[in-house]
Amino acid sequence: MATEEGVVLRIDSRTAWVKTQKTKSCEGCSSRGACSVMGGGEDMEVQAINAAGGKVGDRVVLSFDTSSLLKATFLLYVFPIICMLVGAFAGMQVAPAVNFDPSIVSAICAFSFFGLSFLFVKSKGNRMAQKDAYRPKIIRIVKQH
Repeated sequence: MATEEGVVLRIDSRTAWVKTQKTKSCEGCSSRGACSVMGGGEDMEVQAINAAGGKVGDRVVLSFDTSSLLKATFLLYVFPIICMLVGAFAGMQVAPAVNFDPSIVSAICAFSFFGLSFLFVKSKGNRMAQKDAYRPKIIRIVKQH
């Protein structure tokens, strides 16, 4: 389990928006730029399941299941590359049957499979985002406001 501390900014029925600061672990992350979509700088806003019942202003500890993080990382980074390789191989196999240059058919199939993989990733990612296993949870209140 990966953990991070932050301050609760607002709450709704079962989730809370928590402000956290980028840490040393963020520096090595290839997706660190995507976190700045929330306004840039050193602060990030994260929507988390409010399991500990944190209130606005509370300092809390967030937890994220690392196996879920690995699954999401695989889906986002590795799966499209595998699809591209499969497409290239399929293109090489199909080219003689359609009487075209294998390199061209391979490239067309590779990029087609790569593009289709992103449609799948978007669809699967939206479904994963709805599951609690892929959301951070507030596990402890460090300091009540």
